Amino acid sequence: LTGESIPVDKGAGDTVSAATVNKSGYIRARATRVGRDTTLSKIIKMVSDAAATKAPIARIADKVSAVFVPAVILIALFTAIVWMALGKDLGFALERAISVLVISCPCALGLATPVAIMVGNGVGARNGILFKTSESLEMTGKVSKIALDKTGTITKGEPEVTDVIALGDENELTALAYSLEKKSEHPISKAVVGFAEKQGTSAYDVTDFSISAGNGISGKIAREDGTVSDAVCGSREFIEKSAKVPDAISGKAEELAAQGKTCIYFALSGKCLGMLAVSDAIKEDSAEAIRELGKMGIKTVMLTGDNKVTAEHIAKIAGVDDVIGNVLPDGKEKVIRELSESGKTAMVGDGINDAPALTRADIGIAIGAGTDVAIDAADVVLMNSSLMDAVRAVRLSRATVRNIHENLFWAFFYNILLIPLAAGVYSGILGWNMNPMWGAAAMSISSFCVCMNALRLNLIKLKEPPLIDGTADLNDGADQGDQDSKDIESEKEKVTMEKIIGVEGMMCEHCEATVKKALEQIDGVESAEASHEENRAVVQLTADVADDVLKKAIEDHDYKVTEIK
Repeated sequence: LTGESIPVDKGAGDTVSAATVNKSGYIRARATRVGRDTTLSKIIKMVSDAAATKAPIARIADKVSAVFVPAVILIALFTAIVWMALGKDLGFALERAISVLVISCPCALGLATPVAIMVGNGVGARNGILFKTSESLEMTGKVSKIALDKTGTITKGEPEVTDVIALGDENELTALAYSLEKKSEHPISKAVVGFAEKQGTSAYDVTDFSISAGNGISGKIAREDGTVSDAVCGSREFIEKSAKVPDAISGKAEELAAQGKTCIYFALSGKCLGMLAVSDAIKEDSAEAIRELGKMGIKTVMLTGDNKVTAEHIAKIAGVDDVIGNVLPDGKEKVIRELSESGKTAMVGDGINDAPALTRADIGIAIGAGTDVAIDAADVVLMNSSLMDAVRAVRLSRATVRNIHENLFWAFFYNILLIPLAAGVYSGILGWNMNPMWGAAAMSISSFCVCMNALRLNLIKLKEPPLIDGTADLNDGADQGDQDSKDIESEKEKVTMEKIIGVEGMMCEHCEATVKKALEQIDGVESAEASHEENRAVVQLTADVADDVLKKAIEDHDYKVTEIK
């Protein structure tokens, strides 16, 4: 609920929030706020209030179309009256008036915006970028600032082991950590277990296992030779009840803590073996995406409920322009409101705590693997859960708006140039008169040109670097086809194995995105595609990944694996 990536320890007298999860131990709480006063209810109210304040975008074409047809009719009547007043016969005057009516092209104005929006939406959908409304597609490219949530958006949202500090044998430390942590359900324990399994570590038998909530875990390690040793792991205070922590470890721990990492100490038979550092790691493409946003002239701000030390460390790695930590849900909404006062602002997030900010922002962008509340509150959904797709959404929006401007220019230019020709304005100067039949042909060609220009959006290169003006390039598609062929051949060279996994429990595209994300976080998995309709996931591998690892990644998200082949 707050955005913390690592569970927060709670003691007697501390405040806890409904809609959060107690990971271990027994907790007895007093309800001090119920119903409308709960944090979750306040978040829902803020989302509703912010949504009600959004104004629709008034389009130029809508305003012009409202007066275009009456204006053309008046021009046609005026043309007939003028020619008759100049001494021309009724037939000539009617021919000029009819030419004006026929050659005018309100459909070009009417098609300029919706056709480009339709094609742009289709291009986005094919690339996993879903724009909920035409306004969101238009506005996304106009933002000058993007606020980014940290946990699950810039970072993976799951802790993982980043450092191993061993006083002796590193393999021995890893084996001890694996043996103890595999019996715990704590998220940090899962991170340690995942790390050990990737290393191919074997676990010892553990007896007398016990958990000290908020401190650590302990047990007796039974080796193959029959010896039994007391083992403990957890915080420094917990470990020092059994073993002294050397100064060398203490100094390194302070350095890691300054980077926002959580240190877990391990001791065996009263001797400290070392420690593991756990952190919510940054996604592989986050730093690249933030650099691209900077090149496009967009300022990035990281908003997070996580502590200031962790937030600043992640911000430094990711390269964001500004960082604001320790922000509660209503605080995020307030920051977005302040940012919006000095320019169009987008918010990218995935959690319940991001929902008010997503709704308050000029454009809310939700990560597809995020919560349903965030997805419902957002204007744009990134189904691939990649921050690079936020960059592509901006590029696509800018290209679409540019295409709309081209269409509107053509529609205005065509009518301004040819309506006077149809009215006979040029007849006295150049001797040009237009047959109504040619006027009908010109009108059709005008609409055809607008539609074909809009269809050029299908040639957009979303994965290419943007041009200087921040828009994507549109070309004849030949170079793109060649590049796509090279990319496909390259992918074929990298992929060495394919596995098909039967998965039960997926019910929607959100489920598909969750399974896809879980599989693609495994080392050796090049890509994954999930289908709730076929109840299966197809995984492309660049290394041999054990079936148990694939199965565990899926079942950790409460889906059932039926087969792997």
